[in-house]
Amino acid sequence: MQMSDTREIKAPPSEVWAAILNPDVLKECIPGCTEVTGNRDDGFEAVVTQKVGPVKATFKGVVALSDITEGEAVTISGEGKGGPAGFAKGGAVVRLEPIAEGTRLSYEVEANVGGKLAQLGSRIIDGFAKKMADEFFNRFQTAVEGPAEPDVVAEAAGDGEDDAPKKGWFKRLIT
Repeated sequence: MQMSDTREIKAPPSEVWAAILNPDVLKECIPGCTEVTGNRDDGFEAVVTQKVGPVKATFKGVVALSDITEGEAVTISGEGKGGPAGFAKGGAVVRLEPIAEGTRLSYEVEANVGGKLAQLGSRIIDGFAKKMADEFFNRFQTAVEGPAEPDVVAEAAGDGEDDAPKKGWFKRLIT
């Protein structure tokens, strides 16, 4: 299964780059993730629980970073084992490009599954993989740039004390 997409994130490339390599950000953004440990140089270990169709499993896996072009691109490769449910492995090439509004993040993902998961059929697996990627990048975008505009307007109108737009939790950490 292969897919690709782009996102425009309202933050400078340096902030987006720092976030994509931060284990705390990854833990918050990966759906079903309960633990991420490690670092950029040695790789990360993660624990993720997901339900795909009738199969629910906890995957323990490793994630490695390669082909790093500082601040511009990284290849993220991972493999997780879910016991009798099977395995999932794949990778993503993530590229960052400065634009007037912030950063254009583009990604190309390739994923494979085996075991009981593979028996579900490609339509279920492909739909699930697309949903996971969309959810990850939605959460990532919110972590970096803050809530969507309607929420910012509603919160700013609340008590009149703090009319500044809310920042994403990652942006609050680094500013």
